[in-house]
Amino acid sequence: MNLVELEKKLVAAARTRAPDDRVPYAFEHRVMALIAARAGADRWAFWTQGLLRAAVSCVAVAVICGALSLFTPAASDNSNDLSQDFENTLLASVDQGDATP
Repeated sequence: MNLVELEKKLVAAARTRAPDDRVPYAFEHRVMALIAARAGADRWAFWTQGLLRAAVSCVAVAVICGALSLFTPAASDNSNDLSQDFENTLLASVDQGDATP
């Protein structure tokens, strides 16, 4: 919203009414200062706050996962070793190619 047009509309609306004794001194200056302060809000600040909060939560999750993997005891049973199963699967075709009669 255009601040200058808003100020003109507010001044025009205020001039149509008679002054009231209940209005505090310099009330219009306080209202205009609040409007000017709200108009200057940066839209990127909202994105920055949201992304910063997301980054902090991601770091917290990473630290928790790292701590769990560090302090969890490793299994001594190697019968279900995924690396050996993976290597045997990849080398199966090579072993079959070498066994030509």
